[in-house]
Amino acid sequence: MTENTPHTPAPEGQQAAADAQNDAVHSEGTAVQNLEAELAELKAKSAELADQYLRAQADVQNARRRADEEISKARKFAVESFAESMLPVLDSLEAGLAIKEATPEQIREGAEATLRQLKSALERNKVIEVAPAAGTKFDPHQHQAISMVPAEQEANTVVSVLQKGYTIAERVLRPALVTVAAPK
Repeated sequence: MTENTPHTPAPEGQQAAADAQNDAVHSEGTAVQNLEAELAELKAKSAELADQYLRAQADVQNARRRADEEISKARKFAVESFAESMLPVLDSLEAGLAIKEATPEQIREGAEATLRQLKSALERNKVIEVAPAAGTKFDPHQHQAISMVPAEQEANTVVSVLQKGYTIAERVLRPALVTVAAPK
């Protein structure tokens, strides 16, 4: 074509096709823009959820660490409390041994006082004596039978205690060693 050639209008069918093509390109552009906006929105939401997840993980780790520290401190201070309650017993024993010219009565009095202190200290720390009375039903959870002996009492009852047992916070620390009545 030359520059002098006049511009002739396109036939009507061609114009409609060109308009349709322009509309398609325009709607494709709008669809792409919509998809890009949706993608950006989803990326932002994904980043927000990832951040929330990382924060929750950090919170869980911090809670575990704090719980471990509290357990460690509780154990440490439980032993410290027990040791503190035993110090007066130690002091009494040392004071008793420091008296060189003590009479047997004084030694016995001192030993009984020290024993009371020791029992009191153990009870404060939830260490409870298990010494079943004769005739008490044998309890395998708190007693250990050393032997069965013939007795006038009911079978499977305690005849005598050879060694006291102890519980700590309702858990058996040492079972009581007992003899048990044999079946008749």
